[in-house]
This record gives sequence, structure tokens and C-alpha cells, in this order.
Amino acid sequence: MTRPRRLRWAALTLTAALAACSPHHASTGGGATLAAVRRQGYITCGASQGTVGFGAPDKNGYWRGLDVDTCRAVAAAVLGDKNKARFLPLSGDQRLVALQTGQVDLLPRTFTWTLTRDASGINFTIPNYYDYVGFLAPKSLGASSPKGLKDASVCLQSGESTAAVLERISETDHLHIRPVIFDNVQATRAAFFAGRCDALVTDASALASVRATLAKNPSDYVIFPATDEVEALTPAVRQGDDQWFDIVKWSFEAMLTAEELGITQANVDEMRNSKDPRVRRFLGVDPGNGKALGLDEAWAYRIIKQVGNYGEVFDRDVGKDSPLKIDRGLNRLQRDGGLMVPLPFE
Repeated sequence: MTRPRRLRWAALTLTAALAACSPHHASTGGGATLAAVRRQGYITCGASQGTVGFGAPDKNGYWRGLDVDTCRAVAAAVLGDKNKARFLPLSGDQRLVALQTGQVDLLPRTFTWTLTRDASGINFTIPNYYDYVGFLAPKSLGASSPKGLKDASVCLQSGESTAAVLERISETDHLHIRPVIFDNVQATRAAFFAGRCDALVTDASALASVRATLAKNPSDYVIFPATDEVEALTPAVRQGDDQWFDIVKWSFEAMLTAEELGITQANVDEMRNSKDPRVRRFLGVDPGNGKALGLDEAWAYRIIKQVGNYGEVFDRDVGKDSPLKIDRGLNRLQRDGGLMVPLPFE
């Protein structure tokens, strides 16, 4: 199966799976997380240890990024204010345990959806970014594919799924790659730029952030894919609370649907006067969606008013309006040839 066909099949499979997860939670789940979040007055989200574009504090200490905005969307929906969110920086080893043990209410931290993680007492919601595992290497190394890394050393962080990818590549192509493992993001990146490894491996989006923000001369470095496989970076919640699972899932879906319907931060107030029944129901003018989730009817309106639709969030955090300038690519809406599938708000 060619890559384009494989990607289309992945989108159709994901759509079918997610459509089966309907927002009817009244008889299951208990809503314990929602009640706890409302009592404490804020949502605690797992965050990266500083990946600009996805999750990092700015010079004033205010957290920004695609994963951060995923969390802020839930805060806007549930608590009425996107800033009622707190962020706990977590390493690759810490993030799963933090979610399992209740240290965080939501884990949107560049988390790849895999079988073993899904079976570890958590539920993945909806991918907020499609990515691939890549290598960052100096152009002077002369590598443009994994085969150029034969007998090379590669820096990676412990607790990441990229370790399995690296091992598989090395064994399959007889590359004899030597992994150099560190227990946190900062140490891994510092080691690479200090010359302790020939290359750095992780999600390509994170590599783009590293190159743009940490390299003295970004043009001296090249990023290339480790495989032709697509990874779904997906926010996760603990198993056992169907209502919270639905709220997080549909809070992200709200950003996708708003983009499909042409609703933006700038026009969302005007769009409440629309005669289109899809728009009216989506924005809570016509009731139903809020009650289904156990929220008020304006929850999706607040997400778009305070955070924006997915296209706005993407462009601002990692795309054309950001220092990273990442091409939208697979993260376009399905109608535009991407894998992001807006589901019906009805």
C-alpha cells in the first residue's frame, strides 16, 4: 500500500473509531474528574520540559504552544476561562505515571498513541498533531537518511517510543547505531549540541523546535525521517471517567469543527447570528450539545472566542506565524487533504 493510500486509510479508520465514541455518558463514568476540577478551580495538565511551539513558558512565564492550547481549550469549556489551567513539566519517563496517579487531569504532552500505553490505564482522545520520527544531524555529517547514520551515535531521551523505532531501524538495516540515552529533554539536547552524539532522534516537530530555538545557526542542520510511518500525538486521560474523556475529546474537536465551519476568534460573535443550524447548535444558540456533555451550552463558543480554531492555533504556535514555520501537511483538515477529521456536532 502506498503512503498516500495508507494515510487516507488511517484517516477513515480513525473517523470510524472516534464516531463510535458518542458523547452519551449519563450511565457511565461518574464525572469524578469534572467535579474535582470544578472544586479546585483549575485544570492541571502535563507539559513538556520546554519545547517551543508545543509547550514552553515565554519570557514572562506564560505557557504557550499547541499542547498548551489544547489544555486551555478544555479549561475554557469547563471553567469558563482558558487561563484556569496549570502546567506540570514532565519528562518522558514521568508523564504516563503522572496521569495514572492523578498528578495531572490531562496529558497533552507530545504523547504518541501506542497499544501498550493505551492498555496502561489511560484513554487516548483525538490526535492533536500528526508527526513522524526524525533525525536532526549536522549537514557536515553528510547524512540524509538513516542509512547515512551507520556506526553513528544518536542521542535520545528515556521513556520515548522513539527508542523502539531506533532499535528497529538499526537492526533491520544493520546500521549498528549506538544510542546515548538521557533522562530529560535538556540533557539530551545539550549533549547533541555539545557533540556527544552524531544525531538527535525524536518527533520531527520537536526537532524543528530544537533547530529553530537552540542551534546557533539553524541552517547548519538537517532533519530527515527515520521511517515513512505516521505517528499520532494524542492527548490522554485516565480510564474510568467517560464524561471527562468525552469533554476533552470534544473540546479539541470544537477547534476542528470551527475551522471547517469558518468560525474564527474574530467572527465568532457575529456567527452566533447565523441562520445555519449547524453553526447555531455548535455555538450553543440552539441547545443540546452542552447538556450532552454536562456543560453549559456556550462551552464551544468560549473555546473559539478565547483560544481560536485549529487552523489559528496551528499557525500561531507552530505554523506560518511562529518561529518554527512548520508546514501544515498531514495536519490539514480532511477536506484539504490532511488527517484532521471534524466530527458532527449533532
